[in-house]
Amino acid sequence: MADLLALSRHIIDTGVVDSGTGPTNRLSNELSEIADDLAIVESFSHCVAWKTSEGLACFDASGVVTGPLVVEALNKWTSTPVSHLIYTHGHADHIGGSPAFAAAAAAKGVPNPRVIGHENIAPRVQRYRDTDGWNRFINAKQFGGIRVEHQYSLGGNKNHFIPPDVLEVQESFREQYVLNIGDHSVELNHAIGETDDHLWAWVPDKKWIMAGDFLIWNFPNAGNPQKVQRYPLEWAKALRDMAAKKPELLLPAHGLPIDGKERIEIVLTDIAGALETLVSEVLVMMNDGATLDSIIHSVSVPQDVLNKPYLRPMYDEPEFVVHNIWRLYGGWWDGAPSRLKPSPDAQLGAVIAELSGGVNTLVARAQHELAQGDFRMACHLIDFAAWAEPENGHVHEARSDIYEQRRSKELSLMSKGIFKAAARESRAVIQRSQEPKP
Repeated sequence: MADLLALSRHIIDTGVVDSGTGPTNRLSNELSEIADDLAIVESFSHCVAWKTSEGLACFDASGVVTGPLVVEALNKWTSTPVSHLIYTHGHADHIGGSPAFAAAAAAKGVPNPRVIGHENIAPRVQRYRDTDGWNRFINAKQFGGIRVEHQYSLGGNKNHFIPPDVLEVQESFREQYVLNIGDHSVELNHAIGETDDHLWAWVPDKKWIMAGDFLIWNFPNAGNPQKVQRYPLEWAKALRDMAAKKPELLLPAHGLPIDGKERIEIVLTDIAGALETLVSEVLVMMNDGATLDSIIHSVSVPQDVLNKPYLRPMYDEPEFVVHNIWRLYGGWWDGAPSRLKPSPDAQLGAVIAELSGGVNTLVARAQHELAQGDFRMACHLIDFAAWAEPENGHVHEARSDIYEQRRSKELSLMSKGIFKAAARESRAVIQRSQEPKP
C-alpha cells in the first residue's frame, strides 16, 4: 500500500516530479488508506471511500472498464456495503462504473446505494446518449485514435459512451445540499468549472474536501478543444472557496491526495491565480479589439508557473484555455472575415496547391518547415496538400510523418492524441492506396 500523502508532500514541497517519486496520476486500481476509515482507489478516475455507521460513502464510481476493479479493491478492504454514491460530476469516467456498484449490492443482497449529484447530471447523460457516436469518435481521437473499446478514459464501452444501466441520480440539488451520513454532515457545493454539473464536498468535522476534477494535478482541463464550454474564472472561484474552508485533507478525483492546511492553500490558490491571470489577460486584449489569432500568440502562462507539479500542461494546456475564454465571452467566430463563411477545405487546398505549383511543392515546403522546427507551418502546408488530393499516398506518407514528429514534441495528452489521430488517418489512406485495384 503506497503512502500517497508522503509522496504528495515530497512532490509539492520540493517541486520535483521524477522517477524517484513516481507519477502523480496512477491507474493502478489499488486502494490506499489515507486516514481512519478513509481510502482512495487510484484509477483513471479515483473512487474516494469513507466508512460510516450507515455504510460506505463513495465519491465517484470510475468508468465502465475500471468500475469492477474499483469495487474489487473496495471489497478487499471492507465487507461494508456501499450506502451512498456521490457523483462529483457526470463525466463518463466518474459515473460509468456505477453498474459494478449495483452488481456488488445485488451480490450482497442489499439495496443499491443512494445516488446523489447535481441536477444537471441527468441532462448531461441524456446529451451523451443523443450524441453517443460523436462522443466515442472524439474521445478516441483525443486519446490518439486508438480503438474505442480499449479506452479506459471513455467511461463507456465499444457499444455505448454511457452504459445503458448507469445508476441515475436519485437525490439532486441546485446550489448546496447538506447530506447527513450517520453522525456526520457533508456539504455538497455546486460550482461550474470543467462542467456545469460539478460539486465539491466539504466534511466540516473532519476538515476534508473531496474536490472531484477541480484538481487534477495538471493544468486545469478548461480548454479541451473537442468538448463543450468550460468556465475558467468560475473554476478559480471554486478553488478559492475551498481554500477558505482551511481544509486539512484534499482528495481529488485524479492525482494524489494532499494534506496540511498551508500546503493545500498554496496548491489551490496557485491554480486559481493561473486561471484568473489567463482570463484577465485575454479580456484585456478582447476589450482592445484584438483578434483571436493575436491573443493566442500573445497570451501565455509563465514557465515557472507551468513547472509546478500540479500545473504542468500534460493533459490540457493554456493555449486551449485561451480558445475557451474567447468562446465564452466572444462567440465562435475568430474575427477573420474570410473565416466567417469559408470555402470548403478541399477547394481551398486545391487553389493553394495550384498557385504553389502542385501538391509536391507543398509537401516539399512542409518538410522544409519541419526541418527548420516550424511544426505549426509544416502542418498547415501538409493539410493543404491533403485537402487538395485526399487519396494521394505520397502526400499522406509525408503527412503521417509530420504529425508523428509534431506529436513527439508536444506535452499535453490532448495535443499528442489529436496529432496521433491525424497520423493514423493518413496511414489509413496509404493503406488504401496500396490495395490492389479491382
